[in-house]
Amino acid sequence: MILGSGSIGFATAKALRELGKELIIVDKDPQKVETLREEAYEAIVGDISEIETLRGLQTKKLSGVLIVSSDNEANKQALRNVKKHFRPSLYCVARASDVINLQEMEEIGADFVFMPSRIVSKSLSRSLERAESVRIGNQLSQWFRKNTGKSLAVVVHDNPDPDAIAGALALKLMAENYGLYPTILYNGEIGHQENKAFVNLLGINLEHMEGRDISEFDEIALVDCAVAGSNNMLPEGTHIGVVIDHHPVGDAEIDADFIDIRPNVGASATIMTKYLQELNIEISSEIATALLYGIRTDTLDFKRNTDPNDLSAASFLYPMADHEVLDQLERPSMSIETLDVLGQAIKNRQVIGSYLLSNVGIIRDRDALPQAADYLLNLEGIFTTIVFGVSDDVIYISGRSNDIRVNLGTILKKAFGEGSAGGHSTAAGAQIALGVFSDIKDRQTLLKLVDEAVVKKFLKAVGVEEVDE
Repeated sequence: MILGSGSIGFATAKALRELGKELIIVDKDPQKVETLREEAYEAIVGDISEIETLRGLQTKKLSGVLIVSSDNEANKQALRNVKKHFRPSLYCVARASDVINLQEMEEIGADFVFMPSRIVSKSLSRSLERAESVRIGNQLSQWFRKNTGKSLAVVVHDNPDPDAIAGALALKLMAENYGLYPTILYNGEIGHQENKAFVNLLGINLEHMEGRDISEFDEIALVDCAVAGSNNMLPEGTHIGVVIDHHPVGDAEIDADFIDIRPNVGASATIMTKYLQELNIEISSEIATALLYGIRTDTLDFKRNTDPNDLSAASFLYPMADHEVLDQLERPSMSIETLDVLGQAIKNRQVIGSYLLSNVGIIRDRDALPQAADYLLNLEGIFTTIVFGVSDDVIYISGRSNDIRVNLGTILKKAFGEGSAGGHSTAAGAQIALGVFSDIKDRQTLLKLVDEAVVKKFLKAVGVEEVDE
């Protein structure tokens, strides 16, 4: 039964009839009803807000009621009458013009309430997003065509994670499809046991930047990082051909031919998946597995910084991925180093209100820090964790938060500087050179000074003056 036969009611009736559904349409306008009858619809004249209108109807086979007039008050009264006159379990859909009426109709008992303005706005935004995706996809393909036959350095951030590696792998595939000669380059270590397993199981070929002269490449692309010299080994001020990232960069100036930075998206692998779809490039099982795993790890299995684009990309990749490999990746053995760092993080924790900070001392594997930060976030009453340690004259900091009042990336930038810190609202990190502290030979003195400096700067950035005992 459709109550109200305006433009929405008539369009719905037409769509339902095409699906073979039997319909009864009610409207108070005799002319509209006559027009409907001429088109072979079963229609009656009646005021949808009057209970008498419903009493004369045959409703034994009725499976649902759609209340779709443009009059909020009439729709609410019709909904009350339907709930009173028909069986309580009957499925009811109602139309509302605004949020207040939507809430009232839900309280009356509507199973689903829609707002036409919201539906139109969502449809338009999806259409614009699609148009934007096509436009930037064309721009990237034009850049590749212009550089056919050239060598391309695909550079990821230092100590790359699965999202960065998967994104680089996808960009490498795209470049090869356009006749370029790409090489994936990284600096630092692939230390996390899951990351090692990821590279080994999928047979991913990466080359270390140490000893390589970046000038031997015709062009450079950055994936999962955006600024030359920030968390990568490129010289500051290096001109970049392509930048694709999902981390916010603030006011940083980027010198590049093509820039696609989407902070709303949860993973760079999501952006790269969209490009592969847009450009109709065939994806192997290995690359689909890498991209899907990259999305899952960076979004914490869709529980952190997740956008609908991440879900649609994962849905696209899922049938092509090797799920046996994914299962192996999800259950790697924990290294002794990671276990030691986790133990130190628990032992050395300082709790200040809902903040937990822990200095784990000298570390060999910086990838153990985010694991410890994630683990400590499970403690009762803790909403933000900061875990830090020292390696190779650098203080490494990893933070996690589930406090909606805190933007961790912004706080770490405020505390430790734009160039050395950043990330998202729930996951961020920082790297700080020891500077004058590096001359201190006594390990305990060094760690104490590092602890005092990091804790003081962080607490100042979040506006906490006193440490709870």
